[in-house]
Amino acid sequence: MRIVGITEPVYGPEALQSVAQQAKDTPYTEVGKDALAWECMDSTNVETKTFYMTSDDGHIGLVQVIYSNVMGIRTTAQFSSKILSKEPGQPHLWASDNVSNFSFSKDMQNFKADGCSMDLSEDGTSYTIKSSTNKSSIVDLKFTQTTPGFVAGKNGTSTFGTDPKKPWGRMKHIFWPRCQVEGTILTQKEKGPVDFKGRGMFVHALQGMKPHFAAAKWNFANFQSPSFSAILMDFVTPKSYGESVVAVGGIVTEGGMLVGGASPAVSAKHTEVKGDPDNDWPEPGAAAFTWTGKSPDGKDVTATLEGGILPRVDRVDVMGELPKFVKQIVAGAAGTKPYIYQYTPKLKVKVNIGGEEKEEEGQLFMEATFIS
Repeated sequence: MRIVGITEPVYGPEALQSVAQQAKDTPYTEVGKDALAWECMDSTNVETKTFYMTSDDGHIGLVQVIYSNVMGIRTTAQFSSKILSKEPGQPHLWASDNVSNFSFSKDMQNFKADGCSMDLSEDGTSYTIKSSTNKSSIVDLKFTQTTPGFVAGKNGTSTFGTDPKKPWGRMKHIFWPRCQVEGTILTQKEKGPVDFKGRGMFVHALQGMKPHFAAAKWNFANFQSPSFSAILMDFVTPKSYGESVVAVGGIVTEGGMLVGGASPAVSAKHTEVKGDPDNDWPEPGAAAFTWTGKSPDGKDVTATLEGGILPRVDRVDVMGELPKFVKQIVAGAAGTKPYIYQYTPKLKVKVNIGGEEKEEEGQLFMEATFIS
């Protein structure tokens, strides 16, 4: 059933080994170069490296490599880039192409394909991403971490299966929460290259099973302000795993990690539902993200980021963007049409460190995704 089916039996919440269990003892772990290797599993999975840019002059964008394997019989790689339009109602720049002749370096750190590369530096602290696969979006970017990468818990991984020793699926996230970004994306729309000098974050994610079996909905927050970077990724499992909530994330300053962990110390909520008149999804109108824990020097930390998020800047039809072969795994999942809703409000983060309150405005990039 797990190989070809589009629905799963009900295993119950005990068939999910959430990363939150590890995070009770080890809230987060800083990681180096070794953790960043592509896994390239030989069973059904989707693995991504995604880089989010918040430029000094107000441009918001992302670039991504998606590697997918369908049932061990077909692998595809896709390079995507997006620049959100600053003008309301104007089309965003979106380019997404299957790449050919893709390969990984011997140490599985670097990715190459025709007209496209993603290379990690020797010391493991910067990525260079170049792509000319799509003439409407020629990418030349460099991301350099200004704080170390981290995972929630010991290894950032939640596993799925009735026997924890032999899981049949897993979900993993590794974050670089705060990076310095240099470089440009050359488009045919703008008069010159779009300069992305500014801040960024990077996430390496692995969904080591059919994506719609692992998660029914997602929230993602990437908040960047002069002093703080706040990151949160949460998903809710389908009914087969008890509609369990798993949230991971952290807050860093230029000096390093402030707090990190997993649910319940990290949480995302839609505090207002707007709804989408075109379908039945409960599109949010406002959201609240919270992080709690101890700073490295032992102080209690509580942080909140909340407020109205409208208007949405985009609604992405997931099925419309997937490689054809990957669509075949998701097609018919609960008969629904998955969408990603994207928002870019300016909000204030409130951070309380050992009783001392700080508040600072920054740029949020948020996604709410509904799958099944």
